[in-house]
Amino acid sequence: MATVVWLEEVGKDDIPVVGGKGASLGEMINIGVPVPGGFAVTAQAFRDFLDRSGIATKLFESLDVDVNNNKELARAEAEAKEIVLSTRVPVDIEKAVKSRYQELCEREGEEVFVAVRSSATAEDLPDASFAGQQETFLNVRGADAVFEAVRKCWASLYGARAIFYRVEQGFEHDKVNLSAIVQKMVDSEKSGVMFSSHPSTGEPQVIIEGAWGLGEMVVSGSVSPDNYVVDRARKEIIDRRIAIKEIMAVRDLKTGDTVINPVPKDRKEAVVLKDSEILSLTNYAEVLEKHYGIPQDIEWGIEDNKIYILQSRPITTINNKKAARKPASSEVGDKKVLVSGLGASPGVATGAVRIVTGTRDLDKVTKGDIMVTVMTMPDMVPAMRRAGAIVTDEGGMTCHAAIVSRELGCPAVVGTKNATKVLKEGEMVTADGGRGKVYQGAVARAAAPAAAAVAVGAAPYRPITATEVKVNVSMPEAAEQAAATGADGVGLLRLEHLILGLGKTPSYFIKNGLTEEYVEELVKGIRVVADAFYPRPVWVRTLDAPTDEFRGMEGGDDEPFEHNPMLGWRGIRRDLTDTDHFRLEISAFKRLHEAGLTNVGIMLPLVQHVSELRKAKEIMVEEGLDLETIDVGIMVETPGAALTIEEFIEEGLDFVSFGTNDLTQYTLAVDRNNENVAKLYTELHPAVLKLIEYVVEECREAGVKTSICGQAGSYPEMAKRLVEIGITSISANIDAVAVVRETVARSELKMMLDALRER
Repeated sequence: MATVVWLEEVGKDDIPVVGGKGASLGEMINIGVPVPGGFAVTAQAFRDFLDRSGIATKLFESLDVDVNNNKELARAEAEAKEIVLSTRVPVDIEKAVKSRYQELCEREGEEVFVAVRSSATAEDLPDASFAGQQETFLNVRGADAVFEAVRKCWASLYGARAIFYRVEQGFEHDKVNLSAIVQKMVDSEKSGVMFSSHPSTGEPQVIIEGAWGLGEMVVSGSVSPDNYVVDRARKEIIDRRIAIKEIMAVRDLKTGDTVINPVPKDRKEAVVLKDSEILSLTNYAEVLEKHYGIPQDIEWGIEDNKIYILQSRPITTINNKKAARKPASSEVGDKKVLVSGLGASPGVATGAVRIVTGTRDLDKVTKGDIMVTVMTMPDMVPAMRRAGAIVTDEGGMTCHAAIVSRELGCPAVVGTKNATKVLKEGEMVTADGGRGKVYQGAVARAAAPAAAAVAVGAAPYRPITATEVKVNVSMPEAAEQAAATGADGVGLLRLEHLILGLGKTPSYFIKNGLTEEYVEELVKGIRVVADAFYPRPVWVRTLDAPTDEFRGMEGGDDEPFEHNPMLGWRGIRRDLTDTDHFRLEISAFKRLHEAGLTNVGIMLPLVQHVSELRKAKEIMVEEGLDLETIDVGIMVETPGAALTIEEFIEEGLDFVSFGTNDLTQYTLAVDRNNENVAKLYTELHPAVLKLIEYVVEECREAGVKTSICGQAGSYPEMAKRLVEIGITSISANIDAVAVVRETVARSELKMMLDALRER
């Protein structure tokens, strides 16, 4: 296991080793993008520290709190960070970090300043990209200081905002590790952030924001940056918004520390970027979007007239709703404008003003209130989730408030300069996040505050495609957001996430005579999603949790210990041996159908023998399910299931869905979480594609629907191949639905044009 690796040694497939940020940096270096050199302290080194020091159990127990209770959350943060920072790091890990820093200095010919950035293994992914979860340390110099910054990065994995984020996103604390990226510092004279496509609508416009000094001011929202909009097709700057830049972050020439200074008077209102720099940045944005196949959120800096790309991650907020959005004037009439700023997240909401000056004010923000603050910080996310809209004095399109608001689907107006002074506590106002204005009083046809997140998404623009584009849903709380994508249904609703959220194993409910309570919990959770999508289909996967995930729950003492749980007693194997539990799942499906939710289908995981499908159907009939009125299908996750698909078709089923994560691992004998072989993992391997193609062809001839619900379904390149193969539907993650649908539409159109040319 490598403790440290050079960034050029890793790429986009190495997220388990160096996290999302590190993998992206390595990938960009390898395709020739100007990225400052450096190294990564691997996620495995961090995990090794936890395991060898013996603090893991105590650490994770300290995180078991109600994240919506600010006091509990703060207490958990303090305790967890103290555990990490007070524990001695193994000497070999410490030596490896310090030695690699010295090698970096030798490469550069001097003792260099570095930036030490956190890169979590659940960060900057296509389906999880909340801003600012862990910490960054700038202008660090000296081996001891670098090592100390690495330790602080590790501890920041357990900051309040990071704890809250993981719980809300459904990540388990003990499954997320952290790599620390140590990178030569760019002493930027100007810096900022850009989006390769419009972050709300997906339009082909590059949005660039820049300010003087280091980029942390722009990212945090501490300064209102210049804003430039470039039409990618014409390579033309179509809009400029020159802000008043009050402060800048710079390196102190004497101490080397990062300090905040006033911007010199002659530069406060000066244009930050020359046109040539704007167009050069645009070119890098296009290169990165084309390479990754998805719009990118990119950090950049300019030192001595040279552009450096400091980070690139997927944009997860594009909803492609521009066709459904009405002109702002039709929403607001002649109401008085109280403050104006930048429309950072579209939507309209009316509510009472709540002025937030610090974390002590967060509890006063209730559902639907208009949260007004100088600038948001990651610690404010719990209150932002409750707010009907966000209004800030500072910030731009790429500040924390803007990014998180778009992620939450909450209207936001940023960079108003004076909202905290002009707006009054308790005053009723209407915030228009599309136009960038806050109006006095309630405005006719404004979205109800509680519905602000979906007000503009009720009828999202979407091209009509023959291949259905569905959405994956992990938990009922995401149903509204998933439905707002306009997806053609749910290709995967994971039942195990709902069960794990109960805190007690299924066997606990059975042994304690609580089966009715358990079934009702299943019905309640599935109903939320089924209602949101009715009459569109919702395929629910029966329990597929490995034994190790149940062992830590109440009632988990009886769970068997397995050397490799992913290859063990899970999926259909558990269903058909723990039949008491399986029958309770079937009871839940029966009640949903009896209640009129006939769009719910049953998907059986990890099936590889036709006898398993046969036995499962027999149990369904015994429990009173009418198989003529309910869709029953299987996951194809093993080569065994793929190569014998004709036997399953003969037995009788309505659909199959590819679980590409497992299918790829089992076909290639590659554990994608093993840093030694993860580079070999690719869903586009010819063997995997041949298995998929074989199953699709057999099913098409028999009239059986085919779909994909693995992670690969969210990748445009895979979506294109699946359309060509002839799959019935593709189920993607929530943030990828719009991009996948556009890819599908283009692929189908190209196939039609090619067919016409051949005539």
